[in-house]
Amino acid sequence: MQEISIMDFENLKIGQAENAAAGTGCTVLLLGQEGAPAGLDVRGGGPASRESELLKPMAAASVIHAILLSGGSAFGLDAAGGVMRYLEEHNIGFDVGVTKVPLVCQSCLFDLTVGDPMVRPDADLAYKACQNAEQGNYRDGCFGAGTGATVSKLLGMEHCMKSGIGSYAVQVGELKVGALVAVNALGDIYDWKTGRKVVGLLAEDGKTFANAEEIALRKTEVVENKFVGNTTLGVIVTNGCFQKAQLCKIAGMGHDGYARAIRPVHTTADGDSIYAVSLGNVQADQDVVGALAAQVMAEAILRAVQAAKSGYGFPAVSDL
Repeated sequence: MQEISIMDFENLKIGQAENAAAGTGCTVLLLGQEGAPAGLDVRGGGPASRESELLKPMAAASVIHAILLSGGSAFGLDAAGGVMRYLEEHNIGFDVGVTKVPLVCQSCLFDLTVGDPMVRPDADLAYKACQNAEQGNYRDGCFGAGTGATVSKLLGMEHCMKSGIGSYAVQVGELKVGALVAVNALGDIYDWKTGRKVVGLLAEDGKTFANAEEIALRKTEVVENKFVGNTTLGVIVTNGCFQKAQLCKIAGMGHDGYARAIRPVHTTADGDSIYAVSLGNVQADQDVVGALAAQVMAEAILRAVQAAKSGYGFPAVSDL
C-alpha cells in the first residue's frame, strides 16, 4: 500500500474558493463528463444538505455530477446554483431535451461564528471553485470549506482551536481509495494510530488541553441547544466499481474513521456526513474498500488539523 495524492483519480477535479476575510469558502468535486455513482451516510443530528434524497438506493438517479462542501450553515446551500450554472455551460448533466440538468449534492458546515457571520458562500463563489477545479487548486489547510473550520467547541468558541480541510489517499495494486474532509467538529481530534490527542478543548491557560469527552460525560443534565456550530463533512473516492447501495455502505464504514479520530462524535449538535463516489471500473471487494475508507478518513482528519494555521483569534496545533 502506497500513499498517493487525492488528485490522482481519473474523472475527478477538485477546486476551492474562499473569502478569507469573512472566514468561509467552498470545495467542489466535479465527477467527470458523465457523472459518477455516489452514496451518502449521515450520522450527525443536524445536517445542512441539498439533494441528499438523490443518493438513496430507491431514487432513480444512478449518477450525480458534483459534490459541493461549503461553509455558511444552511445559508450556504444557495451556492450549489453556481455549480449547476458552471456544469450546464459545459454541457454536463441529465439530458432533458432542452438542456442538461446537473445533479449537484451539497453539505454545509457552520462557520458563522468565524469571520463575518453575514457573508456566506454563494453561487458566484462556488462557480469560481469550479473554475479553479480546472487547474486543480486543492490544498489541505484553511482553504475552501475548511476556511472557517474549528474544533473542540464543547465549552464555546473561547476554548476552541482552528481546523481546516484535509485529504489522504492510498493505492493497493490497481485499487485507489482516498478521503477528503472538512473538520468542524464539536469534539477533540486524536491521532488514530497512537491514540494521542492532537487538537483539543483548550484549558483555562489557553495552552494545554482539557478533556472534551470527560466533560461531556460528566454533564448529565439535559441541554436544549448544544452550541449548534459543528459538522464534519467527508467524501470517500475510489476507482473501485460500485453502485449506489454499495457506496452508501462504504460511506457508513468511512464513519469508523470519524470515530477513531474525533471524540465525542456523531452528536445531535453535529451534522456529520460522508459521501462515497465510484470513479472507475476496478473490481474490488466492498468490505475491503470500506475498511480502507475508514483508515484514509481518519488520516485525512489528522492532516486537516495539522495543516491548519491559526486565524480569527483561534490557535492551531502549530501554535502549541
